[in-house]
Amino acid sequence: MKRHPVFAFLYDRLARAAEPWEGAFREGLCGPAAGIVLEVGAGTGANLRHYGLATRIVAAEPEPNMRRRARARLSEARVPVALVAAEAERLPFADRTFDTVVFSLTLCSVQDLRRAISEGERVLRPGGSVRFYEHVRSDRARIARWQDRMTRPWGFLAGGCHPNRDTPGALAAQGFGVRLRRFLPPAPGGSLMPYVIGEARLPSDERRARQ
Repeated sequence: MKRHPVFAFLYDRLARAAEPWEGAFREGLCGPAAGIVLEVGAGTGANLRHYGLATRIVAAEPEPNMRRRARARLSEARVPVALVAAEAERLPFADRTFDTVVFSLTLCSVQDLRRAISEGERVLRPGGSVRFYEHVRSDRARIARWQDRMTRPWGFLAGGCHPNRDTPGALAAQGFGVRLRRFLPPAPGGSLMPYVIGEARLPSDERRARQ
């Protein structure tokens, strides 16, 4: 879905404004990502400068205005980056291509959460990991109800974002073992937008059964 250029501009400005606190989380997400890395939904490239262990990054972003801004950030990366046009639900890569798959503020806005996770699993090599940094459904019932109410207007303003998605649950339902940390962002209304950061891996016996 092509968004208005203003959305990419505002998204980029918000990402830069949040860098003083969010940078540490982006570093925690991307810094340990090793080998050949696929970042799904790379947006305007805010993560690129935080990769340190990767040997190569493929940054997949379907929206042309976001890709244009990400391209301007390629020089910030410490490792080689290939920027490609690709949707999370239809990744144009062969099975078992990547050592690490990264989702960063992406799974809230994909059209089909289950298919996006399945595609991430498909392109992941045996023993690889999915690293994620997402805002998710609250584990507090009252807040979760507010998220349900605000999903439609928020999605209209925020490029299709669903603030009430249980992304860790969706990863677990796909067969991943999930380790995560929950936190609230230090921003106005942060209690309505809980975040998670973590890692998901398939058990070795599950991976063998799918080979």
